[in-house]
Amino acid sequence: MNSMQQITALAARRKGGNRALTGLLSHPSTRQKIRGIPDNRWLSAMTKCVFQAGFNWQLIENKWDRFEEVFEVFDIGRWLMMSNDDLDRLLKTEGIVRNAIKIRSVGRNAALLAEIADSHGSAGKYFSTWEPPDYCSNLRELQKRGSRLGGKTGQICLRRMGVDTLIFSPDVLKALKREGIIDKMPTSNRDWAAVQQAIDAWRSESGSTLTEISQILAYSVD
Repeated sequence: MNSMQQITALAARRKGGNRALTGLLSHPSTRQKIRGIPDNRWLSAMTKCVFQAGFNWQLIENKWDRFEEVFEVFDIGRWLMMSNDDLDRLLKTEGIVRNAIKIRSVGRNAALLAEIADSHGSAGKYFSTWEPPDYCSNLRELQKRGSRLGGKTGQICLRRMGVDTLIFSPDVLKALKREGIIDKMPTSNRDWAAVQQAIDAWRSESGSTLTEISQILAYSVD
């Protein structure tokens, strides 16, 4: 496995130098900002990522004001009580993507966020406590408990909300394979442990965030 210094050098050569690479990197939000995000914004973000998965992202973006209207700004209490009548009505509503499986995920993820709020005070407080050494276990728990938040969907949502996140994009997976860590999206306990061990080592060496490491890995791939 190459060091993060070596991987960063690969990425910098591909992107025109260290300064150019640094300018391309985004960074996670502060814990304070994450704590302050209202619960309904987490449900909104989850829903947008679910609907964008396997679909035209820009189309969903263009329709998003209508989604916010139809889903009543994603109030957790409202969608915690989602009924079959709600589903039937939404499947006839103009201006949104009328996919029953994805629509049902709104109620199920509202239930998840309500559980999190009950145990941690709010979703923001919970996600603000995520620590990089627990990233893989936390992500697996989110995928298990959430609805349609597997694959890259949950990871993309977390990144958008400012949580320090490694995204298993195709380029990141290529880089992880090149480094001899995993050869596909992690599924087994062994794969997840290997990823966690690698990112812990890279963080310890470089002081970089998971968000930065994720991007540097992606930019290091030809």
